[in-house]
Amino acid sequence: MRMQEILILKIVVRFIIPFIQVYGFYVITAGHLSPGGGFAGGTIVAASMVLYALTFDASQGLEKLSHERASLFESLGAIWYVALGLLGVLVGGNFLTNGQIGIPLGTPGYLISGGLIPLLSFGIGIKVAVTVVSLYYSLVEED
Repeated sequence: MRMQEILILKIVVRFIIPFIQVYGFYVITAGHLSPGGGFAGGTIVAASMVLYALTFDASQGLEKLSHERASLFESLGAIWYVALGLLGVLVGGNFLTNGQIGIPLGTPGYLISGGLIPLLSFGIGIKVAVTVVSLYYSLVEED
C-alpha cells in the first residue's frame, strides 16, 4: 500500500473504533431485550480491538491490552458471573436466581429489567471480548 492509503486507513479506523465499541456495549446491555447479549456484544468489542491491531500493529495493540491485563479481565469476567450466580445459593435459593434473593425484575421491555441477566451479560461480554483478542494475539505471535 502507498503511504497515503495507509494514512487514510489509520484515520478512518481511529474514527470508527469508538462507534464500534459503543455499539458492542449496547448489544451487551440490551441483550435481554433483543437478540444479542454478552457473547455477541463481546465479539463486536473484540473485533474493534483486532481492527486496531491489524491497522496499526500487533505490538501497539499489546500495549493497550497486555497479556497480564487480558488475563486479569478474563478472570474478572468469570468471577463476576460465578459471584452473581452464588448470590442465590448464599441466601438459600438456586444458582443464578432472581426473585428468590430480592433482585427486582423490573418492567418487561425496559432497559432496567431482567434481574441478573444484564449483569451476567456484562461479565460474559468482558470475558468474550478479552478472550477473542487474546486468541488473536496468540495466533499473531506464533507467526
